[in-house]
Amino acid sequence: MKLRIKGDSLRLRLTRGEVQRLADSGGVEEHVHVSPQGALIYRLQRVSAGVPLGATFANGVIEIQVSTEAADRWCTSELVTLEHTQHHGSVALRIVVEKDWACLAPREDEDESDNFHHPKDRSAAK
Repeated sequence: MKLRIKGDSLRLRLTRGEVQRLADSGGVEEHVHVSPQGALIYRLQRVSAGVPLGATFANGVIEIQVSTEAADRWCTSELVTLEHTQHHGSVALRIVVEKDWACLAPREDEDESDNFHHPKDRSAAK
């Protein structure tokens, strides 16, 4: 799972295996070891109630919460993107969760074998 942070925007990109884990177990989590004393944890967690997509941050953990209904629809369909803007007073946080497509031009430094096939790549097996 990849995390992109830019301004007041969080974007997660999940491989096929990670989408399957979300469907099967209800969550996916990654750690970034910033120093020997601490790590940033980010996770996507299925929740039974609430808005289709929301975010929390506490104790070094960014948690993106997706409703069970939205997660089930996303995990079992061709739908690529879930998106929501969360408002806290005057702050608006844009949250995006996407299926991670393989790049059209291969990269030597990345294993994209578990990524979703890019729709513009006509040579990829479906």
